[in-house]
Amino acid sequence: MNVLSCSMNTPKGFYDIAGVEVGQHFYWQIGGFQVHGQVLITSWVVIAILLGSATIAVRNPQTIPPRGQNFFEYVLEFIRDVSKTQIGEEYSPWVPFIGTMFLFIFVSNWSGALLPWKIVELPRGELAAPTNDINTTVALALLTSGAYFYAGLTKKGLSYFGKYIQPTPILLPINLLEDFTKPLSLSFRLFGNILADELVVVVLVSLVPLVVPLPVMFLGLFTSGIQALIFATLAAAYIGESMEVHH
Repeated sequence: MNVLSCSMNTPKGFYDIAGVEVGQHFYWQIGGFQVHGQVLITSWVVIAILLGSATIAVRNPQTIPPRGQNFFEYVLEFIRDVSKTQIGEEYSPWVPFIGTMFLFIFVSNWSGALLPWKIVELPRGELAAPTNDINTTVALALLTSGAYFYAGLTKKGLSYFGKYIQPTPILLPINLLEDFTKPLSLSFRLFGNILADELVVVVLVSLVPLVVPLPVMFLGLFTSGIQALIFATLAAAYIGESMEVHH
């Protein structure tokens, strides 16, 4: 703690703290940029799972849906209900966005709970669920922020910015701060929960490989699903709030 407090007293200290990493990371050098290779690899796996499952489910739609088609229709109906509850009657254009967020986070979280990525050996670094990386969760949170700004500006035009001086201009700093804290809370909540769950599973698997980790893995599946639902629900709520007309 003394090292951290001392390092934060200098500008260079903030860069040192920002560079703190959990575990070893697998980097790619693309041009002059350093890219988190392990995040891209696991993200591509998640995207392939989603695209493959959706393609198989809707390849031959039937009037009496088989089990796979019925499951995906149920998932779509669930996402529509979440969107309609949080956004209101103008929810339809936002179902694809909310659904993409929910499904990507859900499958990413479950991949971390079911697959102990960290025990997969690479030449350097280690694999982890996409949502185990702060860069992924921050990107998802910033997409959400961009979505609710777009929704508000599309619905209200420049009068959208009038919300910052409501109910009184005195609250302008607090209302501005709220827009900064929303992506922070979304990203760090998701990142912290998934990171903690994966670390617990990896430690238990390394100590007691078979029986003991199973209850923790089942609990991880539950919390992973809850975190995906919380993120999607809050994203829809923020979009609905930005489109709300104040009288």
